[in-house]
Amino acid sequence: MIHLVTLTLAGRDLCLDVANVQDVIKLGEVTPVPRAAPWIAGVMNLRGHIVTAIDLRARLGLDAAKDDSKAMCVVVQLGGEAFGLIVDGVGDVIVIEDDMREPDPPTLEPQWRAVSRGVVRRDDALLLEIDAAALLAEERAAA
Repeated sequence: MIHLVTLTLAGRDLCLDVANVQDVIKLGEVTPVPRAAPWIAGVMNLRGHIVTAIDLRARLGLDAAKDDSKAMCVVVQLGGEAFGLIVDGVGDVIVIEDDMREPDPPTLEPQWRAVSRGVVRRDDALLLEIDAAALLAEERAAA
């Protein structure tokens, strides 16, 4: 069994392995970082720790949100570093079996394919499972 947290981003249904998730918070104040990559929204303070905030819309080539007042931040821990993934919304934790995973559809755009672990079939919906390590690979290399 695999536990996944469901997310929404620009009307798309996504999910992320709960094993990588440290926290889920409402997006607070983000301080911009000069000369950072375009998808780095900045840094934020999470209970006394500095966390790099990643704008998933910018990272995946999507338009900026018109209203980010309901934006959420999924804090993931990779290699001893914390990163805040800015998403439009966070849903439930779901439990799946391995046989509920399918390969990426051939029509999936390259920027999404690069960060995908495949799709998860749930009821009548397909959720794209995001690989947090692949998503953050460029940011970590630049740091």
